Amino acid sequence: MKLWNHYHTPHTTDEAVHLLNEYAGQARIVAGGTDLLVDARAEIVHQPHEALIDITHIPELQNIREDGDMIYIGAGVTHTSIVKSQAIAASATCLVESCGVVGGPQVRNVATLGGNVAHALPAGDGTTSLVALDAEVEIFYQGQRKWLPICDVFLGPGRSLLETGRDLLLGFRFKKSGPGEATAFKRIMRPQGVALPIMGCAVWVKLDAASATYAAARISVAPVGPKPTLASEVEAELVGKPANGDTIETVAAFAQTVLHPRTSKYRATEDYRSEMITVLLRRTLTLATERARTGTAVPEGVGV
Repeated sequence: MKLWNHYHTPHTTDEAVHLLNEYAGQARIVAGGTDLLVDARAEIVHQPHEALIDITHIPELQNIREDGDMIYIGAGVTHTSIVKSQAIAASATCLVESCGVVGGPQVRNVATLGGNVAHALPAGDGTTSLVALDAEVEIFYQGQRKWLPICDVFLGPGRSLLETGRDLLLGFRFKKSGPGEATAFKRIMRPQGVALPIMGCAVWVKLDAASATYAAARISVAPVGPKPTLASEVEAELVGKPANGDTIETVAAFAQTVLHPRTSKYRATEDYRSEMITVLLRRTLTLATERARTGTAVPEGVGV
């Protein structure tokens, strides 16, 4: 069964871009291939891809690096590499927690964060945490490199700003959590393990100097709408309030009144998923608040 006609392994982004231009939209980018190759097998009755461009040999896209208070992650970095990163575990804990529950070990060893975002699914675990981290995405788009806010590359379920076969996702950057700041991620899914998550939630919180109140917050709950976004009304309800369990309970209940996930035949009913928003916010806010207060973060629920 032939899935492609040509296979290329460029060693620089310039080479990859040149190949994309040469095939004029008929090539496909591949890294882990955990989605692309499954889709290719399903579509083989039509025709194989003209070419696959394997980006796993481009060093720029395989690195995790720190630069001052920023962390940079190449689009080709695997979920396993993120889980093993001490820098990300300490200062962007939610991303380790979300990447650590993707698939099983074999999938995490090859699946990439870039692929998670490129497929533009609003329920992506890695995407949910990147939104809470206020991440930016570097892309080669319409002939030039540029940085955009993470949410700007999503146009709808499975629809990305990046044109397949012409544009290239290069990497991500976000600020490390500083003193009095911390993150957390939790999700709820069916027991089968291979099912789509029912709901996921990532939060970033900042406490005031006395660790008494919430000075700032970012909250990402997904999937609620057709594309990922911050729950700004819920964030506003949290900021300025005492950093304690009573506030968390109040805000978690408030979230049900402003966030309205639809019924999904692949996930659960609207009523059930709405209840899970409260559960997830209670868990993530409690965990992130404790981490911000103590300055210690040990990722939870990470697969091995």
